[in-house]
Amino acid sequence: MLKWLRAAGEPSRLRLLALCSQATFSVSDLARTIRQSEARVSRHLKILCDAGLLQRLRQGQWVQYCASPAPEPASFLRGLLAQLDRRDAQLLRDASAVRAAALLVAHEGGSLGESRLGRALAAFATAAGLAPPLDAVLLASVAHPELLECAARAARRCTALVASRRAAQAARAFAERRGLAALVVQALEPATPPAEADFARAGGRFDAVLLDHPPARGETLAAMLESAARVLAPGGQLWIFEPYESLESSRERIVEHPLARLRRLLAAAGLRCERLSPVEADGEHVLAALARAASAGQAALRA
Repeated sequence: MLKWLRAAGEPSRLRLLALCSQATFSVSDLARTIRQSEARVSRHLKILCDAGLLQRLRQGQWVQYCASPAPEPASFLRGLLAQLDRRDAQLLRDASAVRAAALLVAHEGGSLGESRLGRALAAFATAAGLAPPLDAVLLASVAHPELLECAARAARRCTALVASRRAAQAARAFAERRGLAALVVQALEPATPPAEADFARAGGRFDAVLLDHPPARGETLAAMLESAARVLAPGGQLWIFEPYESLESSRERIVEHPLARLRRLLAAAGLRCERLSPVEADGEHVLAALARAASAGQAALRA
């Protein structure tokens, strides 16, 4: 007990414990979040790991940190963190910063950390029908590895479209660890939303296309949805998982609700929205939607 109290009884380490209780993170993610050097954060993490409150996980060439799953330290940590005021300004800033860091890792490259939000999004997709036997699935902008695993297990052929060489390395390393068969394709322009040429390079038609936190807003998001719809097979599924705040916008003096806006964008891309649901985990609000392309007969009638 004294060992745990000494390890946790320091402001930076308490912040690190609060973060690592939510998901797994690299030293770089945590250093960027609490705005300290990687060397200093590494020393804090070593103290917490030596005390048994955190565990160090090697994933390929990257190292991740998360809360210890052992029953006694896990119980201590739950009791300790239950005393924190989650409305505290510093904790709220940390939560916002770590979400931004996670998206930066996903879009510019780095390791892929699993999270409660990722598991919740994968559960939504599975419950809504992303399941075998599908022939081909495309996952664009891989922010949550759980969706990559879900897509790979649902289809005979899985393709992941990523934003950079480092992001491609991270996706391949995750797929290799999980024994998943996935072709990883790098976008033509690093750190930008997938464009029509990127979807074309992915090859062929897909029974399902998943857009995982695509870094696109406004007209760019509308264009990306239209490009994704073009590579869908007749009757194919399009899934989008988009942060709630990125869909907030104002049109002149009329504020369009994010749910209404996403429905409108899907309809403009020729897609019929079948399911739309907010998903909340790790302090992040995401809109998860399933839309379907027109069948071959409907497409012919429209033409």
